Amino acid sequence: KQWYQRRVRGWRRYDVDPSKFTRSLMMNCERLARSTTTDILSPVGLLQRAYEQMMQMKSPLLGSCTACIVVMDKERKEVSAANLGDSGFMVVRGDSVVYQSQEQQHYFNTPYQLSINTGRQGVIQDRPSDADTATISIQRGDLIVMATDGLFDNMFQKQIVERLQQIDRYAPSYEDLKTVADRLAADARDLAMDEQYMSPFAVKAQHYGINFRGGKLDDITVLLASVVDCWPDEKT
Repeated sequence: KQWYQRRVRGWRRYDVDPSKFTRSLMMNCERLARSTTTDILSPVGLLQRAYEQMMQMKSPLLGSCTACIVVMDKERKEVSAANLGDSGFMVVRGDSVVYQSQEQQHYFNTPYQLSINTGRQGVIQDRPSDADTATISIQRGDLIVMATDGLFDNMFQKQIVERLQQIDRYAPSYEDLKTVADRLAADARDLAMDEQYMSPFAVKAQHYGINFRGGKLDDITVLLASVVDCWPDEKT
């Protein structure tokens, strides 16, 4: 199971540390995932229960975040996912992207997000059930990239796939995956600081009539997973 979230900035003006909200949400997800089988709890169900537990706290933590949960089912040879907001994931097979999640935006640069705001104005409060869900067939050698928008707003699909070619996808080591994940994050960081780069974010901005050029300075988190175990019906 893989999951992550992105903090949504803006809470500092309320003297709120949003990291407490996001860490608590993900700790709830981890605890539930370890104690509940995926046959019983879907990714969106996992997110729903984790969020409900936060809402039921005597002193709810204020904050907001996007979220993405991906669960692998070895028997069905598939991954199922729930993605809320502008973080996301992609499944890469060789040099092709077989699936990439779509970002969810209320309007430009304003992603869907879970939140607990106790009546504060201007805070968006979406629900776990608003998450985009998907089920994708996978096979040995596939690579799964999960990341915040700091990656996807600064790197195009082709650039990400090219970097992934450095991995031996049929026999990757943990160090190989970690090295390439770090390099992707570094690539995105470097491009984010290039004021002349026509980034994916800049392309979207111009689509909305906003005169913007350059990368987007933002938080960058990258997780890489590889499908390496042989399925029960395989001999190798």
